Amino acid sequence: MPDSAAPLHEQTRVFRAEQPLALESGESLANVTLAYRTWGRLNAAADNVVLICHALTGSADADSWWPGLIGEGGALDPTRDFIVCSNVLAGCYGSAGPYTRIDDDTGRRYGLRFPKISVRDMVAAQRLLLESLGVRRMSLVLGPSLGGMQTLEWAAMYPEWVQAIAPIGTSARHSAWCIGISEAQRAAIATDPNWQEGRYGDDRRPEQGLAAARMMAMVSYRSFENFEQRFAREMQDDATFSIQSYLRYKGQKLVDRFDAASYYRLTQAMDTHDVGRGREGTETTLQRIQCPALVVSVASDVLYPPAEQRFIAKHLPQATFRELASEHGHDGFLIDTDELATMLKHFRTGGLAPLSSCAV
Repeated sequence: MPDSAAPLHEQTRVFRAEQPLALESGESLANVTLAYRTWGRLNAAADNVVLICHALTGSADADSWWPGLIGEGGALDPTRDFIVCSNVLAGCYGSAGPYTRIDDDTGRRYGLRFPKISVRDMVAAQRLLLESLGVRRMSLVLGPSLGGMQTLEWAAMYPEWVQAIAPIGTSARHSAWCIGISEAQRAAIATDPNWQEGRYGDDRRPEQGLAAARMMAMVSYRSFENFEQRFAREMQDDATFSIQSYLRYKGQKLVDRFDAASYYRLTQAMDTHDVGRGREGTETTLQRIQCPALVVSVASDVLYPPAEQRFIAKHLPQATFRELASEHGHDGFLIDTDELATMLKHFRTGGLAPLSSCAV
């Protein structure tokens, strides 16, 4: 059983929407739930909110997976900010998704019967949560990778809500490179005999397929330099390469805490990402986002290379571009958090402090 079956963090709360959520696909999703955590207090004007959007396999526990960013005197300060982080729609840490949604007739988890969603659906669900908390406007929306996609969509969908954004290690539209990597991971999951077209039970989960998918992902999350420096051609006592042992460990670690169908649906959602889709094109949509933006890349990122963040910064009218000088690859934003925190703190207190909303 993945750890997501265990009780959530004691400070986690669960929002339950009163009305069904209309999805981009045309379907309607009833009984939407979002697990979330908060730090600090909402001020009288209800506008001191910082929304953290997490990456693919993240949770509402931002203080755990993003250490060093939340704290008194820090980039995100609970003595000043009301910080919110929710598990995304289709996640498996308390929010409605393939793992948490149970079929009342069969008692089985939904699996791939849970509908396809988009990044915009995730944001629409988050808005319902924030409205229930009495939020009127957010001083900052930020997030890495999938979280960065949500960040851009917040500014495009609800500009009147957002005063500033910080998309990190992400793209304005999912590239063929990323879609291909995600498809290969889904194929690995689907080849597991226990997959059963996404209708498996808790007793026979597609663990080997999910582990293989995670191993593929880890290669794209790090860099050539990082693997060479850390592993090179070092051998273990069992005559396997150290890098093999590392990837197997990472694969099993995800199996112990995540669900294959949730992973499948979330990667599909990421593939739909394009801020210009159904609008006036990617460049024009970015140009219409008028709020201050800190766009951060990781120098060694091969999954979302710096050119993609430079594209975002080029077309956002009030963007500042910064690059983490990290050799860790895409995951650098989770590792070099001290440098990232300094960037965010300077952004929030410097010349590009959030002063206006994103509305045109």
